Amino acid sequence: MSAWQQIGGTIASEFSDLPDLTEITRVCVRLTIAAVLGGLLGFEREQKGKAAGVKTHMLVSLGSAIFVLIPLQAGVQPAELTRVIQGIVSGIGFLGAGTILKADSEERVKGLTTAAGIWMTSAIGMTAGLGHEASAILCTLLALTIFAVMPRVMRRWEKD
Repeated sequence: MSAWQQIGGTIASEFSDLPDLTEITRVCVRLTIAAVLGGLLGFEREQKGKAAGVKTHMLVSLGSAIFVLIPLQAGVQPAELTRVIQGIVSGIGFLGAGTILKADSEERVKGLTTAAGIWMTSAIGMTAGLGHEASAILCTLLALTIFAVMPRVMRRWEKD
């Protein structure tokens, strides 16, 4: 076997994680759904002038999806996959914590909704990455509903 054949074989084996059109389509659909859904949540947050916007939410969702998708492709058993999920949930907590601020002049904490939104975006990304796209879409719609409806409910409640 010549050196060029060895190099070509090595390169081909490095790209063997997407062996056929079915797997390419599956990966593309899951990652695209995760990015789009994260983008929708990020767009809503950006429209409200919040610190974490479209790019942040898209990256969190896409990253969470890839963290669960790759172990599935590699044949990781469900018990081990739960450890991956636990790591994502813990890690994303640190990112969310960075959005929480306490104002010195008052006893008010800001950024909790942004932190919770980032946490939810990660969960939606994991859901899409695991192949549960319909559930991910439903969760996104529910989160968007909460972002839209709850401020109105709270304003009415505070008036009363």
